[in-house]
Amino acid sequence: MAAVGSPCEDELLCPRCSDIYCFPVLLQCGHNVCRVCLQKFWEWKGCRECPVCRAVSIPERPPINLALKIAADKYQGKRGNKNEEVCCLHNERLKIFCQNDEQPICLVCQMSVRHRVHECFPVEEAAKEKKKEISSVLDSLRKKLGMLKKTKDQWQETKNHIQNQTIQGEQAIKGEFQKLRLFLEEEEKTRLKVLRQERDIKTQVMSEKLKSIEAQIDKLSSTIVDVEAALREKDLPFLQEYKETKKRLKRNIQEPECIRDILINTAKHLGQLKYEVWKKMVNIVRYVPVTLDPNTAQSNLKFFYELTSVQYSSKQPLPDNPERCTTRVCVLGATSFTSGKHSWTVDVGIGKEWYIGVAAESIKRKSVIFLNPSEGFWVISLSNSDTYWAHASSRTKLQLKLKPARVTVKLDYEKGKVVFVNTVDSSIIHTFSDRFTERLFPYLSPGICQGEKMSVPLTICPLRITVDVE
Repeated sequence: MAAVGSPCEDELLCPRCSDIYCFPVLLQCGHNVCRVCLQKFWEWKGCRECPVCRAVSIPERPPINLALKIAADKYQGKRGNKNEEVCCLHNERLKIFCQNDEQPICLVCQMSVRHRVHECFPVEEAAKEKKKEISSVLDSLRKKLGMLKKTKDQWQETKNHIQNQTIQGEQAIKGEFQKLRLFLEEEEKTRLKVLRQERDIKTQVMSEKLKSIEAQIDKLSSTIVDVEAALREKDLPFLQEYKETKKRLKRNIQEPECIRDILINTAKHLGQLKYEVWKKMVNIVRYVPVTLDPNTAQSNLKFFYELTSVQYSSKQPLPDNPERCTTRVCVLGATSFTSGKHSWTVDVGIGKEWYIGVAAESIKRKSVIFLNPSEGFWVISLSNSDTYWAHASSRTKLQLKLKPARVTVKLDYEKGKVVFVNTVDSSIIHTFSDRFTERLFPYLSPGICQGEKMSVPLTICPLRITVDVE
């Protein structure tokens, strides 16, 4: 080897990796190899051979060639100070881009052992192609940024709605407790505390979710700004920073999670409120077998009587949470069934249109659907004030002797039957027979009206309560 004090480039290249020496070790045969390269070679060969001449070394650890290491380190330092447009090994202009190593090289590098079999392109051609590649990925990031911002707005809307639900819940709770003030002051305080605790917890959850998504947006925005700046660079500087730019684009951007059951559980706080204290105020208690869930309701519906009556109304600004039905003017019950026999009676009044029955948990809530059993609905309806229908696989017109003012829905989960009975004369209106495999919910829809004054509510009828004292 030539004097180590002023070595040429070839003398500083490892015979294994063809790169500048990194911790060169000196073998007994006189050849130098990078320590890491030698260790990998020995593990591959299963013996301590020299990678150059195949001479076998003694079991001792080969020493580091300190002089060669100093020379290589000095060369690396000079290499970093050279003109960035010139090859540090051959002092030639960087006119070629190596596709395999993803870095600019000179013509001499292209003919070297390291790059001879690599796929190479002119810098101008490679820069055009790589900028196109980066731009494509950047477009995807922009779309994700838009999605994140849209989700943030939706979550902010949800957070605001939680606050509104809390206010409305407080008003309803106070209204009910006003009637029971002398007996139920302590109960009122307890329920308000539970409601506000849920508000605090769920508001905190949404605050943390919003904080998290804002952090993602800031991080992604920063990345996009950096990449856009890189794309504005000239070809060669762009390619020189290409690896780092590409690494930034590989950051894992998680899809916004679908936050379920985040809204205030209004049914828990308002449903069956009087029944919960019936032992104290049994004479004025109402017990209804089914409570409606406003978190599933379409935005044109409003509720009365402890969430047991629903009516068509003007549209309200509500969050599009996963549980909400948006394509049909309907609401599901907060009560659900997976077994047993159940029944409830609906006061349909004198409305011109209504739909009542049972719906499966898996129904499509955000897209247009047909009301038939194959879609998860077992429903009858009234249209045009006098025409009754059973929504089976094909809609069937029903012939009724007596127009019902109240309809009782009887569900037998195990037998797979849903029976509709005219409560006035106990005559059967229609029977569905099927096989149930999932959770079922009461289904109500008061139909669409010209205006709120024309709408007629659907009301779940209360049951009679008796208390036997021995």
